Amino acid sequence: MTLLSIIMLMFLIGSSIAVAIMRNVLAAIIIFMVYSLIMAVIWQQLNAPDVAITEAAVGAGVTTVLFMLTLKRIKE
Repeated sequence: MTLLSIIMLMFLIGSSIAVAIMRNVLAAIIIFMVYSLIMAVIWQQLNAPDVAITEAAVGAGVTTVLFMLTLKRIKE
């Protein structure tokens, strides 16, 4: 396991804990997006580019947009 993989896994664990304990919803959404991007990079390192692209598109892209739209409608 390379040093980069260990660092990515530590960021992954840290971001998952941060999402769970975050009280600000907008910050939790942004950290969740970072979590999804880190997962996409890890999938790419594991030689699964199709899963990495799907994780980046759905996890970091579509899900974040839907969460932001929901947050906007809640605050109105």
